[in-house]
Amino acid sequence: MSKENPKYRWFVVVVFFFFMLLHQTDKLMIGSLQVQISNEFGLDNKKWGLINSGALLVATLLYPVWGYLYDRYARARLISLASFIWGATTWMNAIVHTFGGFLFTRASTGIDDSSYPGLYTLIADYFGPNLRGKVFGILQLAQPLGYLIGMILALMVAPLIGGWRSVFYITGSLGLILAVIIFFGVKEMPRGQAEPEFESMTEMQTFKFSWTEAKEIFKKKTMWFIFLQGFAGVFPWNVITFFFFGYLEKERGYDGNGILMTMAPVILILAAGYFVGGALGDMAFKRNNKGRIIVASAGVLLGAIFMYLALTTPIEAKSQFFIFMCLTAIFMPISSVNVVATVYDVTAPEVRSTAQAVEYFIENAGAISAPIITGLIADAFDLKTAILLICTVAWGLCFFFYLGAIFTIDEDTKHLRAQMAARAKSM
Repeated sequence: MSKENPKYRWFVVVVFFFFMLLHQTDKLMIGSLQVQISNEFGLDNKKWGLINSGALLVATLLYPVWGYLYDRYARARLISLASFIWGATTWMNAIVHTFGGFLFTRASTGIDDSSYPGLYTLIADYFGPNLRGKVFGILQLAQPLGYLIGMILALMVAPLIGGWRSVFYITGSLGLILAVIIFFGVKEMPRGQAEPEFESMTEMQTFKFSWTEAKEIFKKKTMWFIFLQGFAGVFPWNVITFFFFGYLEKERGYDGNGILMTMAPVILILAAGYFVGGALGDMAFKRNNKGRIIVASAGVLLGAIFMYLALTTPIEAKSQFFIFMCLTAIFMPISSVNVVATVYDVTAPEVRSTAQAVEYFIENAGAISAPIITGLIADAFDLKTAILLICTVAWGLCFFFYLGAIFTIDEDTKHLRAQMAARAKSM
């Protein structure tokens, strides 16, 4: 299969989609396994929190490392390595029989959790700016679908096949298989290959990582607004991930079946929202450089409004609550996919992994504190107040940060296009 074959790039998308789908399944299903694992190791809430924080901390610290490596070396090979690490660490996590061993091996699973920047930048060299939003939206479908599959594996499959260790062996083995597929099946592309200025060129100059260009990331005013919204924007996601199921059960009176019947459709709608957001962002970007930012700002604003309406719906009005949650799910992911595309709209190809890694590093810094703050507010008031307060305040801040980016994105986008045009002339 040749790189020059136009169909090949869609083969790469499919491979990376399954990498993200299965990796997210492996990463997120531990939440649904809390009772099984806690019972085996005798864990209290503090120890359980420590286990989850360990992997998150390792991933946060390694984002800049992965970003630098991706911009220096072959991304396809590094993604294959990440898949191997995912498989190996998950196997190790399943093998250990002590709390200390489980804590250490679970933290080690965070090594590959920060490996996504290279995946996105490699895809960006297969698809031009006008298509990236939709393609990124397809890839990000894998995150909520992986969460849903993980929930099914944990709650329905694990009890049938010998418990949580057996499920970890399965997902770990899939990571090892994908490592081989990526190593032999996914080829590297020259950085910047898909930029419009290089479309007619038969040969591409190799753009290499430089510290000078890396420093330029922080001179882009748009990137500072992206960093700020990234820090605030992860608070709602973590609040919903760690506390929403408890809220449904404890404060809205849902049983296990009710939670599944409510949240499964919501998660599927949320998954579709990634593609819808990417497609809308691409359409708007073709008309105006501000397009993606406008779409993203509308997404966070509408997501906040419908979340407020859902949480303030009377407990007995279950149908109304479900409708508002579905509407929230449509708009929640719109921002995420357009942020990734915007990073690539303003940064040079050879430092895009670094730029995205820095953005993810800042996001994870917010993610670490989100569960703690939520718990404190919930203990002082209730889960409804904690979720409502954090989601509306965080998304409100994101909206204002996007407003700032609207005034800077034109200049930063035009600067990149001029830079790419100058490079094309010099070839």
